[in-house]
Amino acid sequence: MPNWLKVYLGGVMMGAADVVPGVSGGTIAFILGLYDRLINALSGVNKDSIKLLLKGDFKGLWGHFDGRFLLPLGLGILTSIFAIAGLITHLLATYPEYLWSFFFGLILASAYFLISQIHAFSSRHFACLVVGIAVGAAISLIVPTQLNTSYPMVFVSGMIAICAMILPGISGSFLLLMMGMYGFILGAVKSFDLLIIAIFACGALIGLLSFSKVLNYLLKHAKQVTLSALTGIMLGALVKVWPWKVTDSWVIIGDKKLPVEEHLILPWQLMNYQISTDLLLPLVFILLGFFSVFLISYVSLRKIYK
Repeated sequence: MPNWLKVYLGGVMMGAADVVPGVSGGTIAFILGLYDRLINALSGVNKDSIKLLLKGDFKGLWGHFDGRFLLPLGLGILTSIFAIAGLITHLLATYPEYLWSFFFGLILASAYFLISQIHAFSSRHFACLVVGIAVGAAISLIVPTQLNTSYPMVFVSGMIAICAMILPGISGSFLLLMMGMYGFILGAVKSFDLLIIAIFACGALIGLLSFSKVLNYLLKHAKQVTLSALTGIMLGALVKVWPWKVTDSWVIIGDKKLPVEEHLILPWQLMNYQISTDLLLPLVFILLGFFSVFLISYVSLRKIYK
């Protein structure tokens, strides 16, 4: 399989994850070993890139921004959003406990790989881990609200959503749902409202280019502490993808019914709530998601992105 095709398929998986409120494309990027190269490529906006642009050296810009990597990855993400989003949202509405279980295993295993890269784990790293867990859990438990849908808010929501999408553990689509913008943006995409899409895309582009530089700086100058915090955020996000939960209220977005307020229960409490969810199958999907990460690592998938 050519390297560009493997990168493209990685983008497809990232796009599929970004559609699910509660799962981050950044998490999938880390699992696949794409994360460092992605952040490094996106943070390429600097004096050198501006000079290349002014000179009209597009070949130099292509190399500067790692175009061989970003182009197939971006195409994969777009392909997934337009082609697989329907399947993901269908599974989320029809078999939510199995989908959440699979992502629970994915995130748990990726958190293990993330924390395994922290050398000489100390009390400082533990403190960052705890803070990250608190932040991830708090964001996951926030009840969605409704903001106005003015053009400035569309722009700001694009900035916020894209920043969350490149952070492992924080879902951009969930933050859109939290702000009450998920249905509005999804409706604009379905109706092909070019003005709303363009404003949202501009906000996303600015947020992506600016926040990626911050992340790139942190990974280069405070990598161990940053990894500790990101691991905590991922572990805190497990609250959102816990497969055994009771939904208290719903929101209708188009023809989809999505949960808004939920509370978690333990597996053996299913009968108390008269829920027909099977206990065994979610465990199987958790293990499937968990060991799929180890399988990817075993076949050395990360090496193809270097």
